[in-house]
Amino acid sequence: MHRRLHGRGALFDTDPAGLAPRLVGLRPYQHRAHPFEHPAEPPFVMLTGARGLGKSAVLGELREAYKGHTPVALVDCADAQFAGPPADRPAESWSPVAQALLVIAEQLAEPVTGAGRITFPRLMSGLVAVAAGGWSDADSERIRREVERILLLNESGSWISGFAGRWAGKVAAKVVAAATGSGPFLSGAIEATLESVAEGFASRRHQKASVWYRTYPNAGGHAQRGLILLSGHFRAGGTSREHAERHLVRALLADLTEAYAGVLPRMQRLGRPLVLIDNAQAPPGPGLMEAVLRDRSEGMTDQVAFIGALRGDGRESLRNAVRHALPEVARRSDWTPDAAVPSSRALLVSLPPLTPDDTLHIVGAVCDETPVPPQLPHATHRLTGGNPLGIVLLAESAAQNLPQAASLGELLTADVRLHEDHAGSPTYLELLDRLVPDDRLDELTVLAAAHDHDSACALAAALLPDDFGPADVRALQTRLAQEGLPGAPGQFVGDPFVRTLLLLRLHLREPDHAQWRTAHETLIAHYEQASEPTDAFRLHHELALGTTESAVAQLRDTFHSLDTRTWLRTLRFVASAPYFHAHDAEGRDFGGRGEGRIAVALGRTDAAQDVPEGVDAVLHLRIRRLLHAVWQLADPLVLPDPRVCDRLRFELEQLSNLRPAGNALLWRASRDWPAAALAGRAPAGPDDEDDPDDPDDRSGRT
Repeated sequence: MHRRLHGRGALFDTDPAGLAPRLVGLRPYQHRAHPFEHPAEPPFVMLTGARGLGKSAVLGELREAYKGHTPVALVDCADAQFAGPPADRPAESWSPVAQALLVIAEQLAEPVTGAGRITFPRLMSGLVAVAAGGWSDADSERIRREVERILLLNESGSWISGFAGRWAGKVAAKVVAAATGSGPFLSGAIEATLESVAEGFASRRHQKASVWYRTYPNAGGHAQRGLILLSGHFRAGGTSREHAERHLVRALLADLTEAYAGVLPRMQRLGRPLVLIDNAQAPPGPGLMEAVLRDRSEGMTDQVAFIGALRGDGRESLRNAVRHALPEVARRSDWTPDAAVPSSRALLVSLPPLTPDDTLHIVGAVCDETPVPPQLPHATHRLTGGNPLGIVLLAESAAQNLPQAASLGELLTADVRLHEDHAGSPTYLELLDRLVPDDRLDELTVLAAAHDHDSACALAAALLPDDFGPADVRALQTRLAQEGLPGAPGQFVGDPFVRTLLLLRLHLREPDHAQWRTAHETLIAHYEQASEPTDAFRLHHELALGTTESAVAQLRDTFHSLDTRTWLRTLRFVASAPYFHAHDAEGRDFGGRGEGRIAVALGRTDAAQDVPEGVDAVLHLRIRRLLHAVWQLADPLVLPDPRVCDRLRFELEQLSNLRPAGNALLWRASRDWPAAALAGRAPAGPDDEDDPDDPDDRSGRT
């Protein structure tokens, strides 16, 4: 069973077996075989989802689960080594895919239980040919250094140990001689490589590998010519390079197939080799994935288990892949490829958010010696929506900052120290660094207050540089969708957790919250000028600035005229306005600690209120108390107050007596909303679903 992850048992379980042991053919953390679910050809599994869902953590755990038991390799395509060639290596002789193949082979070569090192003569020969394309003006030391690393792929670890170093020196000497002589440089380097293979290895398997490139297109049965063509195609770039890279991937898989075909006891291997590819949306991920899928669709099967992590849903790159949520593949994957479509050989598995129970266990484990308020785990789950990264970092902040921090908002703004050798920084900034594109953080911070394209454009015009226009707003919406953060109705940034973090950053960007106020004032003006009624949006942003009078008046005056379902929905939306600091008597934020909403919700300020003339004073004060109660209980940054829950129940009960036509809906809300708040859920209830059996529900959804 997995040791550190929660909510991912469908991948790691052993009895009954989860997806990983069924694909790899081994039980996690054990050298015990398990029957393959797809013995002829495994699917290329891609874990999908937005940032923070734990895809990287899953791949890291898979590596730990199988390391030492079967050959396993993990590459992170976002790593700096894949961003560009080393300073002394020409770009025409380097690519992210070639670098990834070298890194993967180096890891797969490590010996495992019951079997020695795997050698990669085919891949080694191809990588030397590619590197040789950039040696024409290189010094002998650089050539020797590059050659030795590649030739170590053929190091068996037996009596021939250390041969690669001597071999590299011999090849380097021949290359230098070829570069200073009159003969063709590239052919001299490749000839030296092939001669070294023939001289250094007498086994039939290695001799077969040395001539594998005879079948390269147009090689005419000559391995040396095949490698020269491979090198030329690689240097040409574009589709020619992609063609060469496909053959390098094929060489890696052929070497692995050969290793598993051995008959010696030391080569009797259990399970499949496992290749893990993190951040597969970035190079070299797409190139590796396409090469494997195309070859498999053309009948060149292999027995390598590929599991990757892909940001977003993969719909653009893998249109015909089989798609399942993780719980759906817990016992069987239901994967059948289409022979003619390469992308159908992929299986996309979306990682779900964690459950409240998972959150409870994580917070308990991280805060082992720290007393935790009993409502904190459920409140953490409501805020994060089950995002594993959010849960873990908030738990770390709680362990380091309780009891001084009294709310989730204070845990977010408090410093959290994630590494002993690094200073701490605010938790919400640590989260944003990992959850949103860093090159668009400033723009998203502003646009998080928007609700659609038009309101986002209004904010961009007021607060962003002049060169950020409507087209850039649409491009940013597309970018969010590609990263797995699609928009939601009524919100430019659809994910509530990410939106809360961005709004918190907007609020704290300036000591006087000037940009925060400008953003909401811009949206208030935008909705005041809108052609269609948008009172709820305007009131929402007024409430975010601490102005409650208009919202109370609107809800009071429409209570008897608006259908109950719509009225409740309006109340919930208006009261979902963010509240990061207490407000003073003029409605302005101040930096002190305090919670004015509770006092209003409990009726402690009723006596000081001047009720407008001509209105029902009892209804007015009741609506005012109700608005502040929902505002406080809907706030994801505070722990729910049981006293406010009781008051919310009472106020809704009383309102149900005043509205016979909507009595059932108001009565159900009086039960469901407080219960949801205490259970760590956003207030929701009868207005979310039409009830065909409710005689009092005569309204449609709006």
